[in-house]
Amino acid sequence: MGFKELKQKKWFKVMTNMYVLVLTIFVIWMAFFDTNSMMIHLELRNEVKKLEKQKEFLEDEINKDKEILKKLSNKSELEKFAREKYYMKKKNEEIFLIEYEDSVKTKKNE
Repeated sequence: MGFKELKQKKWFKVMTNMYVLVLTIFVIWMAFFDTNSMMIHLELRNEVKKLEKQKEFLEDEINKDKEILKKLSNKSELEKFAREKYYMKKKNEEIFLIEYEDSVKTKKNE
């Protein structure tokens, strides 16, 4: 098949049309090489989805912390929290920490 025969084909005439060539080059350029390319848009869309998930998680954490702060505004709840978490005590009071066998590290468990 020579070049003359190739020129006679309908698809070759369409593909060598100036408008088709320019449009093809433009689409390829916009899809892959431009600063606002489709590839960059896809990456940014994925990043936005990831950040939205993180935002939801952090909003839930903020709501949990607000509930804890609301709870700790009561003096008795604050005292209970301090005793349980930080082992604080009143004067002339002793604290006994009770450890169970499964929570204590032994040489067998290590």
